Amino acid sequence: MKEILIIDDDTDLSFIISEMLESYGYSVTTAVSGEEAFDLLSKHTYHLILLDINLPDTTGLELCRELRRVSQIPVIFASARTSESDRITGFDIGGDDYLPKPYSMKELLSRVNALIRRTYGFSAQEKIISFGSISVNITARSVTKDNTPISLSLREFDLLAYLCEHMNNAVAKEKLLSEVWGAFSAVEPSTLTVHIRWLREKLEENPAQPKYIKTVYKVGYMLEVKE
Repeated sequence: MKEILIIDDDTDLSFIISEMLESYGYSVTTAVSGEEAFDLLSKHTYHLILLDINLPDTTGLELCRELRRVSQIPVIFASARTSESDRITGFDIGGDDYLPKPYSMKELLSRVNALIRRTYGFSAQEKIISFGSISVNITARSVTKDNTPISLSLREFDLLAYLCEHMNNAVAKEKLLSEVWGAFSAVEPSTLTVHIRWLREKLEENPAQPKYIKTVYKVGYMLEVKE
């Protein structure tokens, strides 16, 4: 089992991320400060660090700089500081990826999986959901229809994956916006409507009368797969 250390003073966000990563087979430890993080790192080996830049006793940039003197543990910066100069600095001092807040849990998972694979040659057990002629590989983030690859954007895949994981259950529009675009994003509901239309055009035989991606009146959407 791969072990991840989250260093962020936002304990609520760390809890949400921990639950998500643990549901995909990772072991997660959290720290709220640089001091606590270094104490944990001195006692235990982790496979990846998810690091916020703004910490109460130091900065994530400085922590990464110190860490790189003794370790090459993969580091993903996750921060609301999204300027080009911040991102460049993050990479220059040894960061492996930079994820601007707000972000969706699906995008975070994808980046974690990719960095783990590149670093350790580790491939999580594939999670594949199939219905009709459509196959959705959640782990590899790929979709095929009649064994032909279907090209989806990042948000299209995240949306489809979330509906797949809640198959035959109506999901509220607000929930989809929060899970796919991020809890603090200011995305308009019309954006969700457009992405649903794009998914139907790519996956449904008749997008105007969808067989799978159904609208649930006054609620949201559902991936309906009949036994």
